[in-house]
Amino acid sequence: MTDLLSHVFMQRALLAAVLTSIVCGIIGSYIVVRQMTAMSGGISHATFGGVGLGYLFGFSPLAGAAGFAVASALVIGVLKDYANQKIDTLIGTIWAIGMALGILFVALTPGYIPDIESYLFGNILLVTKTDLIAASILAAVIVVVVLLLYHPLMAVTFDEEYATVMNLPVRALNLLLLVLIAFTVVMLIQVVGSILVIALLTLPAASCRMLTSRLSVMMAGSVATAMIVSFGGILLSAFWNLPSGATITLLAAGVYLLAICGKNAVRI
Repeated sequence: MTDLLSHVFMQRALLAAVLTSIVCGIIGSYIVVRQMTAMSGGISHATFGGVGLGYLFGFSPLAGAAGFAVASALVIGVLKDYANQKIDTLIGTIWAIGMALGILFVALTPGYIPDIESYLFGNILLVTKTDLIAASILAAVIVVVVLLLYHPLMAVTFDEEYATVMNLPVRALNLLLLVLIAFTVVMLIQVVGSILVIALLTLPAASCRMLTSRLSVMMAGSVATAMIVSFGGILLSAFWNLPSGATITLLAAGVYLLAICGKNAVRI
């Protein structure tokens, strides 16, 4: 174990797990309470279009994913409010367009693309110093925004009608929450990949949701749970040469199943 932790790649992986777990636990709690799991899944899959665009034009695929994630979130939010479109139709459309564009861009990219699977299924053991810097900046931005707007976001999350009566900018707050989800999705791509993002983004929060009704407690528990499954998945991946995204996701699913079994025994 000591020898393993002495490797730079393992240290970077663990640090990335800490950063993503903090953000995942916070934003994932909003997603679970607002029942926005499908929406986060649509945004995460749409990011593949940005990944393909990055490969095609020779810039960072992660930067392309970030652009597509934010654009997808804003399109869903704006069309939902102003075009009177059903949310499930919007999600399905954005999901399909993003994946289709990604496949098209990758097909048009000349030469062999060696690490496309890491963006689809994740590999936290391949996180670079640049990735950590970008993740640190995104995590700081997300945490600061949530701290500054904690009560307005909580009001919109639990009761939009009450938030409207209190003269809060409900539409703006909803769009902001979608953008925060988009940034979180981008952070999680390196950990579990765009296909499995939805699991790490919702399962830790869903597990804690069954044990508490307080948002702050739920967030803290979700952060801790995300760290535990991320650390466990990283170690399993390193010891047994398994895909890190899959091991992290399965551990998160295992915790969720345990929470279901124990939800009637424990209530905070």
